[in-house]
Amino acid sequence: MDHSDTQPLAGVRDFGMQLHPSRAGARLARELAALWLRGHDATRGVAGDTLQVVAELAANAALHGRVPGRAFLLALRLTDADRVLRVEVTDTRAERVPASSPRVPPDGSESGRGLLIVDALADRWGVVEGPVPRKTVWAELDLVPEHERPRSGGPGGPSQGTDEGKEPFPAPPRPPRGRSHPVE
Repeated sequence: MDHSDTQPLAGVRDFGMQLHPSRAGARLARELAALWLRGHDATRGVAGDTLQVVAELAANAALHGRVPGRAFLLALRLTDADRVLRVEVTDTRAERVPASSPRVPPDGSESGRGLLIVDALADRWGVVEGPVPRKTVWAELDLVPEHERPRSGGPGGPSQGTDEGKEPFPAPPRPPRGRSHPVE
């Protein structure tokens, strides 16, 4: 997949796709979200935050929501007159609902921070249960017009999250060549 090609997703208002519940499926979720965001001219800040939220929710679905033979669903949609971007990840492990207030993992732990990251980046997030056996973890990011964003450096300073003259956001990194990535 060439990350510079936005044609397949550029005209899609709402996006949804079932993906394999694996590391490769979670990585593909992030790549597809990047293409969708590029087709919607997302600013660098919004795109970066959204891609991190997608990465965390998709990784959680692949790790904690995995049921053999069942995919997870990634959905991206603009709501509230295009002022809110909603990310939804649905899996088939309804009995494994995340806590509404994420807990900090023990010191030295190499995992357990995904929902803390989502909580920090999203304006709102939550879980919708059902229909059985599904649950959907969702996150919303408010899309504030550039002229309403807080500015750094005092009056007339550059807007946060924008870089004049650069593309709206970087493409996700490509895997190194010559090594295969295991599919779980």
